[in-house]
Amino acid sequence: MFTGLIAEVGSVEAIDRNEAGARLRIAADVGGELAPGDSVAVSGACLTAVDPGPGGFAADVMNQTLELTALGALSPGSPVNLEPAVRASDRLGGHIVQGHVDGTGRVAAVTEDGFARRVRVELPEGLERYVVERGSIALNGVSLTVAGIEGRIVEVSLIPETLQRTTFGTIGAGNPVNVEVDVIARHAERLLKGFEVSNEE
Repeated sequence: MFTGLIAEVGSVEAIDRNEAGARLRIAADVGGELAPGDSVAVSGACLTAVDPGPGGFAADVMNQTLELTALGALSPGSPVNLEPAVRASDRLGGHIVQGHVDGTGRVAAVTEDGFARRVRVELPEGLERYVVERGSIALNGVSLTVAGIEGRIVEVSLIPETLQRTTFGTIGAGNPVNVEVDVIARHAERLLKGFEVSNEE
């Protein structure tokens, strides 16, 4: 489990991709905190650390993950948001993030708003029903508050601290974005569907 609070922005050193999947090598100081087999969120996708060390770590990415997430669009030099799995003793400063990406959105627009920056993201079809204004959403692994939603377009407003500490500082229109909706909304929907079926019977 993760909180959506980014520990570090790492950089993709290398990608070894073939028909079986891909191995990413990521340069990051956080590699020194990881043990082999530890979970780490890479731009919101939960991966398993391989060969971690002070300079970084590697991670194997299966084809399904490459197709479902924005990780398939990475190239050497790409920045990535990194967060090690939360410990039981840690504060839950963001919201509950599983690292299970629901789909890939795309940045529709970026506008300045005083010291903040507003980013509008077009969600994959069907995910908008899980999003509510002033609710939580994880975009590229960052826990954010929904500032507005219109159809499939969700808007977030980012403070300078977020822009400095995450890849949102350099994101632009057209960039792909990993989207994870609030898991509580998904569970609520499933529970309500079961209730509707029992009432019909």
